[in-house]
Amino acid sequence: MSAIPLANPPVLEQIDWAGKNYLVVDDFIGVRQLLRESLRSLGARNIDQASSGGEAMALLNRTRYDVVLCDYNLGEGKNGQQVLEEVRIRNLLMPSSVFLMVSAEKSVESVMGAAEHQPDAYLVKPITEGVLLTRLNRVWRKKQVFHMIDQAYAEKDYLRAARLCDEQIAASRVHEIELLRMKARLMEKSGEPGKAREVYERVLGQREYQWARAGLAKIRMADGEFEQARQMFQTVIAENRYYIDAYDQLARCYQGLGRHEEAAAVLERAAKLSPNSVPRQRNLGQACLRLGNIPMAEKAFRKCIAIGEYSIRKTPDAYLGLARVCGLKNDPKEALQLLTMAQREFGADHEDMPLRTKITEGLVYHESGDYRRARKAGDELEALLQESPGRPDTATCLEMATLLFAVGVKDAPAELLCYVVRNNHDNTQLLEEVQGIFDKARMGEEGQDLIRASRKEAVDLMNQGVLLWKTGKLTEAAEWMRNARKALPNNVRILFNAVQILISHMQQRGYDPDLDAEAHAILERVDYLQPGQQRFAQLMEQLTMLLPKPDGEETVTEAGLEETPGDTSADASAGTPAKTPSERDATAA
Repeated sequence: MSAIPLANPPVLEQIDWAGKNYLVVDDFIGVRQLLRESLRSLGARNIDQASSGGEAMALLNRTRYDVVLCDYNLGEGKNGQQVLEEVRIRNLLMPSSVFLMVSAEKSVESVMGAAEHQPDAYLVKPITEGVLLTRLNRVWRKKQVFHMIDQAYAEKDYLRAARLCDEQIAASRVHEIELLRMKARLMEKSGEPGKAREVYERVLGQREYQWARAGLAKIRMADGEFEQARQMFQTVIAENRYYIDAYDQLARCYQGLGRHEEAAAVLERAAKLSPNSVPRQRNLGQACLRLGNIPMAEKAFRKCIAIGEYSIRKTPDAYLGLARVCGLKNDPKEALQLLTMAQREFGADHEDMPLRTKITEGLVYHESGDYRRARKAGDELEALLQESPGRPDTATCLEMATLLFAVGVKDAPAELLCYVVRNNHDNTQLLEEVQGIFDKARMGEEGQDLIRASRKEAVDLMNQGVLLWKTGKLTEAAEWMRNARKALPNNVRILFNAVQILISHMQQRGYDPDLDAEAHAILERVDYLQPGQQRFAQLMEQLTMLLPKPDGEETVTEAGLEETPGDTSADASAGTPAKTPSERDATAA
């Protein structure tokens, strides 16, 4: 880049540039020096420099920067897009901080890739000092509307940050739309989709904003309203064909509707417009593998591995998926090489990698026609199930059951699928997928009976705990739910109700630090399994209100809390008493 000094740079005396922290990232020392001198002409003093993406991340981990100037192409290692992506995911910048992407790249592919992670500006080289400083000044002033929420945001107190947005709007409506957009995001981070929805609807009442329409559609999709959400995302895309996130979400709608071919087609369109997204290429590969579109699956998985080498979004899924593709192409040699790579790359951070690679190895052998080795892998996995009472996550259970059925095992995979159903008894989409695996194994009718019985087992287990609670046997109810959690550790409904019963216990019999710690541990488990749940935030708030108050402050009483331990979703937020878990399950049954 050539930063050409001007004789009369913009006058920016209103801003205290000297007190800010700056980071300049570029692999060319000459460019870094030019950018540094440009910033110094503003009066900047605290300017750090990084010559690579890795060096930039190390500095960003240590220092809260007010301004980051980052080149797109950084040589070997992370590029500017991946730096920005990681910064966003790990919340390394405050809402009021400025990130400027600088690049000589003009291709739609590069610009779209960077734009997906929302830099505050994208400057195309060569740029003059005047252009740089004018853009920085403009963006800085715009972002300072969020300065008052920085502290709350850093403390992850998103509800307080949202209240500060309201206060700012009440004081001045000049930046109302920007603040409402931030507030909606904060509400979603807090697990309050209902309040985020109100914000989006308020914005749309003033004017049609695509981000608000897309935000509303995401909430409807999370509520299971896939068809309504699909129509809304299609409207967004019709108005702006470069709104890439809408394609990803539209594909999820189609998957929720069981229209997998259309989901894959949408992802393929999105990947053509913006191919440098690791999650998008991975999802496209998995969608195509599911449909048997092997060439497209291979292309997507290979692209995913290539662009993911330095990305924080890198996962073993593309390696395992590509291994499956190789098996289907009768190339077990490359498939096994990929499994070895996956084990080496992810084994340290993913404790389930030996199991997942063994399952994929068995599937590769089976799909490439080596039934003897496939059976051997199946036997090893069956023995593993018999030896260990623990079970892997849902996706791994489904893959293992698929393999075991394929190699002729019946009882072990059937029990595995029943375990999945008991832990996800109200997930209709997943139950249909389980039924599909039974159908493929020619156990359709037997599978229906097993699904029905497993689902009833989970409901009965949960409702017995609720019955004890309703009859005032709080200690027995809490103990019952502890045993229920041991039996079904991944059933989010049971976990939520267990927490609600502990809260009820403390409301009626006084605060207990052990019960409080137990409730928090359960909620951590829920947040790991299904992050962003509305009920999670509500229960966390109830636990906070139960904490002993300093002398002189009034203690919160039970009358100020929900009467029942039931779901506190839409009905409760609207002022309608929530149903108990047993009432809701009776309805569902």
